[in-house]
Amino acid sequence: MRTLAEYLPEHPFLAGLDGSVMDLVVGCAQNVHFKEGEVVFRPGEPANTFYVIRHGRVALDIHDPRRGTIVVASLGDGEVVGWSWLVPPYRWMFGARAVSPVSAVALDGACLRGKADEDPAMGYALMQRVASVMYDRLQDARLRLLDLYGSPM
Repeated sequence: MRTLAEYLPEHPFLAGLDGSVMDLVVGCAQNVHFKEGEVVFRPGEPANTFYVIRHGRVALDIHDPRRGTIVVASLGDGEVVGWSWLVPPYRWMFGARAVSPVSAVALDGACLRGKADEDPAMGYALMQRVASVMYDRLQDARLRLLDLYGSPM
């Protein structure tokens, strides 16, 4: 069994971080597990954590009063879940549920924000990575919207 200090530098989201920055990140991390069907977080709840998925799948969803729960993304090995820990008011905008057993690393958002305030280089390195994830997810949403609402030429 590997330690977080051994595993996290290999995770695609964190790969390439400077060693001193990685040490700060590891200090905010802990292993977590979710059973299939277990809620990871609910919309509106405080967003104090984000998750680096080691193994398993997590569905991000929203609730529509007319259509029920709608899955907007399915995330798995090597991906991350949640960026609401980074943006005030630090509340989840989506829900997340394990669709299979999940092993992940939970990163404490308040811990990371505090360390980023003290070390702007660390904050910038994390923000670059989070912005990249946000960009990719927005592009995915754009394509889904085109599929849904686009009209043939």
